[in-house]
Amino acid sequence: MQPTSRRSAKTPSLARHGRLRRSAAWKTILKGVAAVAAVTLVSGGAVAAYAAWDLAASTQPTVTLDSEKVLEGVPDVGAIEGGVNLLVIGSDSRQGQGNGFGDPDEETAVLNDVTMLMHIAEDHSHVEVVSFPRDMYVSVPGTCTDPENPDEELSALSSVKLNSVLSYGGMDCVVKTVEELTGVTIPFAGIVQFMGVAGLSEAIGGVEVCVAEPIEDPYTDTYLDAGMHELSGLAALQFLRVRHGVGDGSDLGRISNQQVFLSALARQLQSDGTLGDPVKLYSIAKVALANMQLSSSLTDPTRMISIAKAMKDVDLSKIAFIQYPTGYQDDGVIPAESAELVNQALQNDEPITFDPNADQTDFASAADPTAPPASPSAEVAAEGDTGEAPAEDASSDAPVESTPPPGSLPSDVTGQTAAEVRCSAGRTLADQ
Repeated sequence: MQPTSRRSAKTPSLARHGRLRRSAAWKTILKGVAAVAAVTLVSGGAVAAYAAWDLAASTQPTVTLDSEKVLEGVPDVGAIEGGVNLLVIGSDSRQGQGNGFGDPDEETAVLNDVTMLMHIAEDHSHVEVVSFPRDMYVSVPGTCTDPENPDEELSALSSVKLNSVLSYGGMDCVVKTVEELTGVTIPFAGIVQFMGVAGLSEAIGGVEVCVAEPIEDPYTDTYLDAGMHELSGLAALQFLRVRHGVGDGSDLGRISNQQVFLSALARQLQSDGTLGDPVKLYSIAKVALANMQLSSSLTDPTRMISIAKAMKDVDLSKIAFIQYPTGYQDDGVIPAESAELVNQALQNDEPITFDPNADQTDFASAADPTAPPASPSAEVAAEGDTGEAPAEDASSDAPVESTPPPGSLPSDVTGQTAAEVRCSAGRTLADQ
């Protein structure tokens, strides 16, 4: 499937860096004042002053999103009030990442190979994290600003791969594309590169993940035996990047692997109290400011901490990691009909649950092989045991199907909750 333009447009395949809007001096001062307000809750004045300076000095140049105007008047101290839509963009650019990921001059690009939308409900009762496949064909609205000429707008596009949008119009254009796709407003966004992921994983002290079958992937130099592994730094990054060594070797398999990691991360952050500890959140905020290009709506450390604190008491079973449903058309990946149900749930701030009858796929993660099998039938038999053989029931062998809960996705949609301990479905070299 070839990209087509609604009108004359620049090709989105060119990798380039857009100009960044630098924060004015008064914004930097206000950001420092806001940081003081946050850290003085847990430290003395001199330490707070240093922390504020340290955070402000760590900040990279930012990008202002058109959608940020919805935040006017929104408080940013304490747990953030109202809902949150935040887009996380993973860039495969090698610039500034050293030579461990290929030649930065020969192999670099500016592609959003990871695009995830996090939605926190207005009442903070549930969270959805939606992963969009990088090869999915999308339409790009004609409201994107040209990164090379901020006074001009780029032409609208149709049928282009999602991961090409970052190189075409920058962060704000990716946000606008996902906004048009889902129908929700996204006032927060951030771009993270390879070393940023490694730094964030170290800041949280590593994450313990489950591997069901051995992973052997020479492309990312990832070799993990079956079992539990605590991953941090480069090892965590490569686990998130691995594609050939998991599932069916596709990008969908990588998304499932990322959901295994993120669900384990959510469980860890709640269990160790990080989301309620301003000191720990400060260290994470510092790493994020230093290693990510953030929308200007996120460069206030107190707002970052407020968003994190909004998830502190969300039940793990109410944190859903969803793979945006897709199908194939003319050898291309396009949104499936089920995608509209995901969109409606996000628009209406409704929790999403999964159909318990959903079939496992070749790219999905695996159940924890060490978990004890559930045997409700045995428990029922034990409660009513009279020492006599049970009467024959013609329907006893019939499969029992549970009714999908309200708001559940169709059975062709995959994902998991943070309460589920899922395992990476590894692949060895013999399987590739």
